[in-house]
Amino acid sequence: MPEIDPITGLPKDLGIWESIAKETQIIEIKRIKKKFGKIATLIEGINKKEIDIKDLGKKLKSKFACGGTIKDNKIELQGDHAEATKKELIKFGFNPDSIRIR
Repeated sequence: MPEIDPITGLPKDLGIWESIAKETQIIEIKRIKKKFGKIATLIEGINKKEIDIKDLGKKLKSKFACGGTIKDNKIELQGDHAEATKKELIKFGFNPDSIRIR
């Protein structure tokens, strides 16, 4: 018997909860300076209990052909990918009004 989600009352196999969670996230994208003047893109505000942050980080690293890491509920990508990251997050189903670039 499939596991029932206590919030929606629907089977967890449908995956509806993740799409609902994507719309409620408030995501902040920042450009930060690392050692030797290197630029990195930091994505924070994603709740890892609701969204598979490791999979999302893996998809972003693959899309931009760059290195990066996922730690402390933050995705860090090597290079300046702020604008492109926002477009990709919108394609993945996140709300465009809740994504801010600093």
